[in-house]
Amino acid sequence: MTKELSRTSALASRHTALGSGLEDWNGMGTAWTYNTDPNDEHDAVRERAGMFDMSPLKKIMVSGPDAQAVLDHLTTRDMSRVARGEAVYLSVLTDAGTMADDAIVYNNGDDEWMIVHGSGDTMALLEASAAGKSVSVQFTDELHDLSVQGPGSLQILNTHCEAELGGLAYFRHRAATLFDHPCRISRTGYSGERGYEIFADATVIGDIWDRLVDAGVMPCSFTALDKVRIEAGLLFYGYDMTTDHTPYEVGLGFTVSKSKTGYRGCEALAAARGNEKIKNVCLVIDHNDMVNGGEELSANGSVIGVVNSPCFSHRLGKSLALAHVSPGAAKPGTKLNVTGGDIATTATVVAMPIYDPQKQRTHQG
Repeated sequence: MTKELSRTSALASRHTALGSGLEDWNGMGTAWTYNTDPNDEHDAVRERAGMFDMSPLKKIMVSGPDAQAVLDHLTTRDMSRVARGEAVYLSVLTDAGTMADDAIVYNNGDDEWMIVHGSGDTMALLEASAAGKSVSVQFTDELHDLSVQGPGSLQILNTHCEAELGGLAYFRHRAATLFDHPCRISRTGYSGERGYEIFADATVIGDIWDRLVDAGVMPCSFTALDKVRIEAGLLFYGYDMTTDHTPYEVGLGFTVSKSKTGYRGCEALAAARGNEKIKNVCLVIDHNDMVNGGEELSANGSVIGVVNSPCFSHRLGKSLALAHVSPGAAKPGTKLNVTGGDIATTATVVAMPIYDPQKQRTHQG
C-alpha cells in the first residue's frame, strides 16, 4: 500500500517525467532517483551545474515585533548578529540540550525572518517559544526551494537575473527577479560547491525549472545529493544527528554562540559539554561499493561506533561514510573493523570534509 503524502511539490510532474517514483521524505514526494545515472548527476554538480528540488524542506515565516526574541529562544545562535540579508546555520535543541533539528534562519528585514528546516521538531518548538509573544508563525508550502549547485551556477543564474549575483557573499540572500519571476536567491546549498537556492512561489517554480534545464542545468536526484553532501561532510538530520546527540558530539559546536544564554536547552547543553560520548567522523571503507549503513564499527575487540551515511564516490574512487565513533577512535588514521549483513571489512578514519577540505569552492568570491 502506498503511503499517502501530506505535501506535494509543484515540480512533481517533472520528477515523474524523469523517472522518479516520488518517494517520501518529510511528507513530500521526493526525487530519490531519476532515469539518469546518479554518477552523471554528481559530475554535473562538481563540473558544471545541477539542481535539486529541495521543497521538502519546511519553510516557516516568523514576523512581528518579537520575532527576533522568539528565534533567540528557539536557536543556539545570537540573532542580533544576523543582519538583514544574512542567513545563519544553527541548531535547535530539546530541553535536554540535544539536537531537535538543524536549520537555516534568514533575516528578510522589517521584522520578518524565514526558518528552513528538515524533519526535526522545529515547528512544535517554535510554536512553544512563540506562545504569548507578539509574533506571527506561518508555515508555507507555497514557497518552493530549488537548489542550483556547481561551478557554473553563477554564470547561468546571472545571465537570467536582473540582479548581479557575483557580489552575493556566502550565506547572504536577496530579493531578485529570475526569468522575469520574483524570488529570493540565497548563496547557500548542500553540495560542497558554490551554489544558490531559489525560493519562489509554486505558481512560477515550474517555469524557472524548465528554463534552467534549457540553460543546461541538470536535474539531480537525492541519491546524487547524498554523494556530494557526504563528500563535503554535511550532516542529515535523523541519520548523522538525532535527539540522542548534543551539537558538540556531532561537530556542530560552531553553531552555539559562546556568550549566548536563555535559549531552550542551554543549561543542559552547558552541563553536558566535555562529556561527549561520540564524535562524528568520515570513513574511507575498504570496499568496492557503497555499504548499507548501520554497520558496526569495532577496534581491539570492542564495539566503538556505527555507520550512519554511506555512499560510493566514483570521482574519488572510494567507499565513504559518515559515522559515529567513541572519541578515542576519532583521530584520522585510526583503523576500524566494519561488520554487518554481508559486509566484513576495514575502514580508516579520515579528516572531514574529504572533498575540498579548505572549503574554497563554497566560500571564495
